[in-house]
Amino acid sequence: MAERMTDDAQSAETAGDPQPQSPLEPFGEGESWKLISAGGVGRIGYSGRYGPTILPVNFMVQDNVIYFRTARHSTMEEDLRTGIAHADYKVAFEIDHFDETAHVGWSVLVQGDVHPMESDDELAVASRTGVESWVAGARNLFMRITPTKVTGHRIGRLPG
Repeated sequence: MAERMTDDAQSAETAGDPQPQSPLEPFGEGESWKLISAGGVGRIGYSGRYGPTILPVNFMVQDNVIYFRTARHSTMEEDLRTGIAHADYKVAFEIDHFDETAHVGWSVLVQGDVHPMESDDELAVASRTGVESWVAGARNLFMRITPTKVTGHRIGRLPG
C-alpha cells in the first residue's frame, strides 16, 4: 500500500501537477491567541438536534475566552443548553484566514465548553467585550467559550 501511495505521488509530480501540496505547519497556543485576539467571524460547531451543526458568528476575545451573541429562544440557544445546572456543552470553534491567490493562510481550532451568560456579573463581563452581531434582530444572549484545547496550523507554498 505504501508503495502504491509513493507511485501516485510520483505520477502527479511527473504529470506536472500545477498545484503541488503546501506544507502544513502547526503552531502553538500563544500564536493562536495572537492571531484571533482582534475578534471577527468564526464558526461554532456542535451536535445539534438535527445533527452536526456549523454556524458563523461574530466573536471577541478577552482573557483567552471567546464571547459571542445569539438570540434567546433560538435553535442555537436551545441546542447549546444542557438542561443540567453547572454543566456546559462541548463545542468546537474555528477561525481562519486564507489568501486564495497566494495559497497561504492559517486556521485556529478552539475546543471547549460553551456557557450562556445570564447572571449580572457575567453580563457585565460580556458587555465589556464589545461583541456585536452582524445579523439583524435581537441577539441579547451572550455566550462564552472556555477553551480546553487550542491548536493552530499555517499553510504556505513550497519553497522554490
